Amino acid sequence: MEFEVWAPEAEHVALLCEGVTHALERAGGRAGWWTGEAEAADGARYGFSLDGGPVLPDPRSRRQPDGPDGLSAVVDHDRYAWRTPWAGRGVRDAVLYELHVGTYTPQGTLDSAAGRLDHLAELGVTHVELMPLCPFPGRHGWGYEGVSLWAVHEPYGGPEALKRFVDAAHAHGIGVVLDVVHNHLGPSGNYLPAFGPYFTDTHHTPWGAAVNLDAPGSDEVRAYLIGSALAWLRDYRIDGLRLDAVHALCDTRACHFLEELSTAVDELSAELGRPLSLIAESDQGDPRTVTPRAEGGLGVHAQWNDDFHHALHCALTGESHGYYEDFARAPFAALAKTLTGGFFHDGTYSTFRGRRHGRPVDKARTPAYRFLGYTQTHDQVGNRAQGDRLSAALSPGLLACAAALTLTGPFTPMLFMGEEWGATTPWQFFTDHTDPELAEAVRRGRRREFAAHGWAEEDIPDPQSPATRDRSCLDWAEPLTDPHARVLAWYRELIALRRTRGDLLDPDLAALRVAYDEERRWFAVRRGDLRIAVNVGKEAVDVPLGGRGARVLAAWEPVTAPGPDGVLRLPAESCAVLATP
Repeated sequence: MEFEVWAPEAEHVALLCEGVTHALERAGGRAGWWTGEAEAADGARYGFSLDGGPVLPDPRSRRQPDGPDGLSAVVDHDRYAWRTPWAGRGVRDAVLYELHVGTYTPQGTLDSAAGRLDHLAELGVTHVELMPLCPFPGRHGWGYEGVSLWAVHEPYGGPEALKRFVDAAHAHGIGVVLDVVHNHLGPSGNYLPAFGPYFTDTHHTPWGAAVNLDAPGSDEVRAYLIGSALAWLRDYRIDGLRLDAVHALCDTRACHFLEELSTAVDELSAELGRPLSLIAESDQGDPRTVTPRAEGGLGVHAQWNDDFHHALHCALTGESHGYYEDFARAPFAALAKTLTGGFFHDGTYSTFRGRRHGRPVDKARTPAYRFLGYTQTHDQVGNRAQGDRLSAALSPGLLACAAALTLTGPFTPMLFMGEEWGATTPWQFFTDHTDPELAEAVRRGRRREFAAHGWAEEDIPDPQSPATRDRSCLDWAEPLTDPHARVLAWYRELIALRRTRGDLLDPDLAALRVAYDEERRWFAVRRGDLRIAVNVGKEAVDVPLGGRGARVLAAWEPVTAPGPDGVLRLPAESCAVLATP
């Protein structure tokens, strides 16, 4: 088979394949590329030596059987026999479920996660969003320090296990979205700098030198990232990609990397005849990210909306530190602005940033489903000092209120694993670095970060302790007992309503109406013929819903339908969904 590698600064490149060394030649017409042939079948181990140096893994390695520092292995994607015909599933009208393979089950593998897909099918979600799967040092970690951007973490099961998972998900009617990290690579096991200018000092990110998207040599770096993205979608039948922290993609070129990526993904979608989606994580508050390219945007299909999370979180918890400060002043007003306008920060002053932030959403041309709404994510839970979920501080009734606003809201809903039953297990920051100095630096950094906010060092979980990961695994006995079973039933009921009531899928932000009372702590939403009312206060309240003859479709606590005056008597820490004739 043919092997090739981009190494523009090398004078000589050799391929070591199954113990045999082969000299590679410069590829004609492809500057910086080297190529050669060797006998190799699926599973064959190989690597590249540059100018007589050590044998390094392939930057485009499809498999790292011995981890990031080991040799690469050949993967014959045609060997897998796909069992499930699949026409694809786009993000419109979706309900996503964020899942971390390493803690979804105690076993922490793709095969064990696949064994729980029946739970997701019964819940009613349409897509599972897998947190990053690229190889990283050790066994356990969040996955955001991965390397080998074309390969699957071996402790999770490797390439074949991912195919089995996707096949099983599709058999359940569930699409698969994969979280990919293009803005940085892990500090350990990252050999890309030895091969070429994959990084640049022109820009800097929180993780150090930026990925080279606009300096000399960036054409090949962009092609590397786009090739990786297309490989996930094509070779593994993935339905979409979640793009981590796109605001850290430093790119000054006329055609932004995201525009180039979205073009390539749309072209592959047309070629394959099934929808493919890109979902960005961005803190820029810029609707141009999800504006079609033909209208001057970057063409990404959807993006996370932290503004909705922050407003809802403040309304439920009263927290006001850090980036919650702006939302906490009047959380119900912040929630109303976000639900009806898309962003809270739309050019307004951000105290947390010390400047104006964001840009208004054009509601006439930007459908609401392009924004993901959520009450919890891996970031919002795991980046807390002790990884505590909302369930650690809120009653089941308040969890039900959060679910009602998220699952009946205008945005594409996303759940974080275990949220659907009010899981009590934390989800903490954990690592398994094999480099002792790096492990200690991460440990000290974590403690120093939260010491600045008043936390004692001994109260911060040790990221390197196996117990930290073990505590973060879901307890699958919980959803079988109350109050968890009741919360789970509520989530299932709301998702079923979203699927069957067309008004809940209306993407027109301008059509949505809200009313609220900051002091009495109730909030109401009108979506077509539906009314959603939540009371997060500790006393029963009268909520003026208007309309005559409303009937109750779903309620956390028993309620009586409003009388002729259209007023609903709503118990404390409770919520209801009603329909008018």
